[in-house]
Amino acid sequence: MTLFNGGTIGYVERAQAEGPTMRKPVTLLILATVALTGCATVSESRLNPFNWFGSSEPDPAAMDVATATVNPLIPARRASIFRSNQPDAFAGTPIADITELLVERRPGGAIIRATGQAERAGPFDVRLIADDSDGDPSTLVLDLRALQQSGPRNAGALARQVTVALWVTDQNLRGIRTITVRGANTARTVRR
Repeated sequence: MTLFNGGTIGYVERAQAEGPTMRKPVTLLILATVALTGCATVSESRLNPFNWFGSSEPDPAAMDVATATVNPLIPARRASIFRSNQPDAFAGTPIADITELLVERRPGGAIIRATGQAERAGPFDVRLIADDSDGDPSTLVLDLRALQQSGPRNAGALARQVTVALWVTDQNLRGIRTITVRGANTARTVRR
């Protein structure tokens, strides 16, 4: 091994003798990157976990259930010394319009996030309340409700906008194919 006079160094000769060793891993890395990027750009791909629930769409058919009346055969609860006069159910009013519905997959479940537009300014204590009156086990129906302060109806859109999120575990999502969030006037639905 000579260092000068046009000679070569030993480790260079060994690397050239063994041949290209990094071509296969680099090629596989590039192919895997292209394949995963393709999964992210195809909006209907079942391989991409971000697309397990698609984008929301307006659902006018869900509004028929929201206008159902109270069952007259179930008596109203009366106050007693053993119970308070507080109602068991949340006393919020439905938000007027549902503008956005997102279902974000997370380890162990999903986050259901709904955005709505109230009729007037001042909604607070916003909740997604499950409604099981539908009876369909493959559909999760949620009502977007809020308590409302008295205020002007002509306030700006930001003063009337509400956003709420609900954590749902994988056990609760088992068998659910459709998630619907209803308001007073509109509803939005996402499907698997």
